[in-house]
Amino acid sequence: MAGLPTTARVVIIGGGVVGTSSLYHLAKAGWTDCVLLEKNELTSGSTWHAAGNVPTFSSSWSLMNMQRYSTELYRGLADAVDYPMNYHVTGSLRLAHTSERMQEFQRAKGMGRYQGMDIDVVGLDEIKRRYPFIETHELKGALYDPSDGDIDPAQLTQALAKGARDMGAKIIRFCPVTGVRRENDEWVVETAQGEIRCEIVVNAAGYRAAEVGKMFGREVPMMVMSHQYILFEEIPELAAWSKEQGKKLPLLRDVDTSYYLRQEKTGMNLGPYERNCRAHWATHNDPMPEDFSFQLFPDDLDRLEHYLADAVARVPVLGTAGLSKVINGPIPYAPDGNPLIGPMPGVPNAFEACVFTFGIAQGGGAGKVLAEWVTQGQTEWDMWSCDPRRFTSFAAAPDYCVAKGMEIYGNEYAIQFPRHAWPAARDRKLSPLHDRIKALGGRFDAYNGWERATWYAQAGDDVSEESTLTFRRDGPWLHRVREECLAVRDAAGILDLPGFSRFNLEGPGAADWLSLQVTGLVPKPGRIGLVYFSDDKGRIVTEMSVVRHGEDQMTLITAAVAQWHDFEWLKSRMPKNAPFTLIDRTEEYSTQILAGPNSRKILAEVCAADLALPWLTHQETSITGRWAKLVRVSFAGELGWEIHTKVGDTATVFDAVWAAGQKHGLKPFGMYALDSLRLEKGYRAWKGDLSTDYSILQGGLERFVKWDKPAFRGKAALLNEKQQGVKKRFVTLVVENPGDCDAPYMSTLWHDGQIVGETTSGGWGHRIDKSIALGMLRADLTEPGTAVELEIFGDRFQAVVQKDEPLWDPKNERLRA
Repeated sequence: MAGLPTTARVVIIGGGVVGTSSLYHLAKAGWTDCVLLEKNELTSGSTWHAAGNVPTFSSSWSLMNMQRYSTELYRGLADAVDYPMNYHVTGSLRLAHTSERMQEFQRAKGMGRYQGMDIDVVGLDEIKRRYPFIETHELKGALYDPSDGDIDPAQLTQALAKGARDMGAKIIRFCPVTGVRRENDEWVVETAQGEIRCEIVVNAAGYRAAEVGKMFGREVPMMVMSHQYILFEEIPELAAWSKEQGKKLPLLRDVDTSYYLRQEKTGMNLGPYERNCRAHWATHNDPMPEDFSFQLFPDDLDRLEHYLADAVARVPVLGTAGLSKVINGPIPYAPDGNPLIGPMPGVPNAFEACVFTFGIAQGGGAGKVLAEWVTQGQTEWDMWSCDPRRFTSFAAAPDYCVAKGMEIYGNEYAIQFPRHAWPAARDRKLSPLHDRIKALGGRFDAYNGWERATWYAQAGDDVSEESTLTFRRDGPWLHRVREECLAVRDAAGILDLPGFSRFNLEGPGAADWLSLQVTGLVPKPGRIGLVYFSDDKGRIVTEMSVVRHGEDQMTLITAAVAQWHDFEWLKSRMPKNAPFTLIDRTEEYSTQILAGPNSRKILAEVCAADLALPWLTHQETSITGRWAKLVRVSFAGELGWEIHTKVGDTATVFDAVWAAGQKHGLKPFGMYALDSLRLEKGYRAWKGDLSTDYSILQGGLERFVKWDKPAFRGKAALLNEKQQGVKKRFVTLVVENPGDCDAPYMSTLWHDGQIVGETTSGGWGHRIDKSIALGMLRADLTEPGTAVELEIFGDRFQAVVQKDEPLWDPKNERLRA
């Protein structure tokens, strides 16, 4: 066994498929001075008992990218590293029992085709042709993925390890990490074999990631599920078919029932995701063992009885086979089921590549993404779906993690409907107005844990969870959201918006430093401005509103979900020993949006502020004796103000505004209405329209670029792109004669039979009564009036490019009134 080096550039903790893939991709990037430390033997955690399925399917664009990359890597890996592997590319059939499931499949087909995969939606005859042992009762169709298959997890891990070693990286087995400490801007990793100093540490410890995270002072949001699958003995009919055909059956997933069924040699492997699932190591009475390497939980077959019966009815030959073995092992889950890949929140030069529920399928892509984070500080694809900073501190609470993990596991194959709010572990962060909003009929969803009203139901409205399980726009919320939008248009609306992220930046040189970070101008004192941050490649990182109080005193406001991401983006780029400070004040304040033509009249009754101050100004005032900051800006696109108050004063201020507004037609409105209103104005949403998948220029944000500034981050890249010509541009589209659904994220745009772009968001505009899509389109097709085809759940609709101005109030006359 090789001895422990004393130094390395990068140390990876954890020797499963993700850790070895990270090491392999770092070495491929030229970072060969890297060491992987494994507590036991490689694969001894979740990897060794993994079933080894390798799907590409996902409803997430970024996860589909990552899984597609894995399949491409695995196909050539054996030859690339000269290590034999059992990788069976069998294809798969994902069964649909409902029309909504078929819609999901059509969307996945569109995304897959865009990424170059030959995914298809097939009917019952084709299902039967590809899988002759199946019964097709109650089925509508299936998604066929020719790239799906299965791989031997141990062989895959050893192949990645060999490839990394061949390039000069090191792997030290049987070397548990016992602690870490920070010395002289370096990490010292303490192990049973001694200490190793390094620049960067990666937590790839799988289901032990929380244990490793604590060494860094980091509470990793995760829990551990017990997952079982059943191996069956040989089925003679299956053996004969495989011999005759020279191949295995496609992998079968009955996603509406919640299991997969895979041919395993001449037998079968059944893996359910059961509703009556079980968490492990989640209580003081069930602690995680010091070492669980190559171990399993006791069988718990009673939980699987329903799924086994269903699988036998679907594939009757399964009922003739004897049970061979039951595998019941630990699998980690984050609260949303996605892994953690990226910077470790709050910890310098530390990264996470852990909590993988589908580590084999995602391991190849995860290594690529992690290596890009480490070596470049940015990734090719926008990977917010996996960024550890998407969770803030509330999400690490053990009861929250367990409740959400069990919910995700029991609904592993569930359709992600746009208006469905998952019910587990709610009410974690409540507005001071929560009870008032609820009494008014507010229906809620969580935004970084903050409960916000999405729409307001009235007596007799269907508020059942079942009513939200649809892609159609005409759910019970539709007419209420319309009423809310028209109230904002014609009178006034108020939106409770707890959790706006806000950071105070102040001290000598603060404004000059901020100017170097943003593409445009920092607003003058007394003004508010929207600013954009780009990375070194000129891509969109984030947007913030800057409320400038004084020369070097300002508040930066950003999305609730962006709290940790944006704070760290700023903090990590501040000079060492900077004379200015950045403080997170999110928890101290709350916000209400008051918008509509009567909003000035309402405020005049409750405060003495100068309400004639123009758009993009701000001022302090008093409402019923309580301090408030009035910011003259409106994401709703009407005359309006943001009312910022201290949390303890928010209810008092709301009550005063609400009482004054009743004679002026004031109504509450929710997040669905706000989304409709902002689409009509062409306002971008973070991590949809605004992401690192697009440059500042592609995003149509050149008016926020001050080219004559001496310097700003990304300037060189943006100048080069401007000279070379922007290849695709942001557009607003109006869908003509739309069907029952609006365009979801990443719907495909077509022209003359070619894919020419994608949507970034979509919805119904109630002030203009049209279906709207925002998106990115090939530059030569962005002339207003150009017609393209927009694919929505498999159907194509004509969509027309609009002028580069808002659809509603294009001259912003109402906004500036």
